[in-house]
Amino acid sequence: MATTPEQFTSQAAPELLAAMRGIARREGREFEEVVEEAMWDYFKSNLPEDVRPEFMAHYYVSLERNRRLSELLAQS
Repeated sequence: MATTPEQFTSQAAPELLAAMRGIARREGREFEEVVEEAMWDYFKSNLPEDVRPEFMAHYYVSLERNRRLSELLAQS
């Protein structure tokens, strides 16, 4: 399922960014693709072993989508 990318702002060490840009150039890819792949790899490496990454990704999207509802329910 294709989704529209969401822009965000972050910071990283200049050396790390330069290395990531170098990887993107060497592989003929966009910098954003390389960063997203690195983020997915990190995400997957931090999941419990018995949970599929696709499930957790949908779970976190659902949490974010329903954050306001959760806040309201927590108040009652």
